[in-house]
Amino acid sequence: MLKSKKVKIIILVFIVSLALIIPPPDGLTKEAWILAGIYLAAIVGLVSKPYPEPVIILSAMALSCFTVGRFADSPVKSTDVLSGYASGTTWLVFSAFTLSAAFVTTGLGKRLAYWFILKFGGTTLRLGYVTALLDLILSPATPSNTARAGGIVFPIINSIALALGSTPNESPCKAGRFLMVNVYMVTKTTSYMFLTAFAGNALALQLISDIFQIHLSWAGWAIAAVPLGLLMLAIIPWVAYKIARPQLTSIDNVQIATAGLNALGPISGKEKGLIVVFISALLGWIFCRYLGLHESSVAVIAMAGALIFSIICWNDVLQNKGGWNTLIWYGGIIGLSATLSKEGFFKWLAAFMSERLDFLGAGNSTIVIIVFISIIVRYMFASGGAYVAAMVPVFATVGLVTGTAPVLLALAILFSNSYGGCITHYGGAAGPIIFAAGYNDIKSWWIIGTITALLTFILHMLIGIPWWNFLINNKLI
Repeated sequence: MLKSKKVKIIILVFIVSLALIIPPPDGLTKEAWILAGIYLAAIVGLVSKPYPEPVIILSAMALSCFTVGRFADSPVKSTDVLSGYASGTTWLVFSAFTLSAAFVTTGLGKRLAYWFILKFGGTTLRLGYVTALLDLILSPATPSNTARAGGIVFPIINSIALALGSTPNESPCKAGRFLMVNVYMVTKTTSYMFLTAFAGNALALQLISDIFQIHLSWAGWAIAAVPLGLLMLAIIPWVAYKIARPQLTSIDNVQIATAGLNALGPISGKEKGLIVVFISALLGWIFCRYLGLHESSVAVIAMAGALIFSIICWNDVLQNKGGWNTLIWYGGIIGLSATLSKEGFFKWLAAFMSERLDFLGAGNSTIVIIVFISIIVRYMFASGGAYVAAMVPVFATVGLVTGTAPVLLALAILFSNSYGGCITHYGGAAGPIIFAAGYNDIKSWWIIGTITALLTFILHMLIGIPWWNFLINNKLI
């Protein structure tokens, strides 16, 4: 392990060293070239993980600050590297992480799950749709797939599988195999339905906005994505049910749900308060433009409200490691990207690519090609955030140089970031948690994941593009 870590570190040092030694190409300053090398090393570090993500990004920021300070005629300042922490994107995600933790600490997530099971979970297939409905409701305020699928939905569904007599070693096919893989496929779908449903969404939107100079609101994102997501949520449990067909078809949902609700006890004041804050946040995100607020402002207000009314306490925020990790490395990567943009790196990259990609046109076929390639490339990444930081600027730049409609391409890329991770059991942080339960085999998981990803891709290309065109032409987004 130590040797592997040393090799990873040596590779990162080598990348930065090449940028220092090799002269910059025509049209790019030495400073921009070095900063690009540092950025590339940071991306490779996020993928290879010799250190945790915040350590990688903080190191890259430190090197970038030092580099900027060496050139007197630099168009950027060292403080520009830190600009990501002033970005509303960073605080939108951090605040949403706090709300997601509240669903766990208050028990409201569990209560919703058992209530849906009581009302709708009479068969194993219906239980798959209950999972989809629960994940859908939680997703607008839960940017962590780990928190939503791994922390709320998975423990409940796992306990239900065991209650049904389905164990990982002796009877995984009785119910557990279907239920577990369905949890993951559903959460990779709800992840693209709302801007705040996946931490990588806000980062990807910020990176694309820097390149395309476009703006997409929380409501605009939802209008573009929700109809497509609902169609897929209607299909996914059925697909998983047919491929990982459970031996048990009906369940005693009343007994299971009643036992779960009795264990939780009467609904608490904190849960009621969280419902109010959650609904208020949703309304705020939908109508923020009429309220004169930004989406990030709404998120901070919701977080403050949850703290002031003791729905959660500050210690809960401090213990939310996922939120703090995201705050550090997302803010850092946004700052690094903004610095490169000011240095003119992305303009240079666009000109460089345009000379080599003149065979690509400006039509929808280019969108199809780019998105399909993005799904294949996603297979190589175990971190959704690392994929976004590494590949989204590249795909966006390719679209920019071909003259493809920027908003159409942006929406296609933004949504594919999530569903592209369906294919493998390591395509998102929740995957290893669910797969580690032992119910699933790689073959059936990858078959279901591939079918889900391809069906979503086809749906987005055939129905999504016309739908987005309609919204754009009518100025609805």
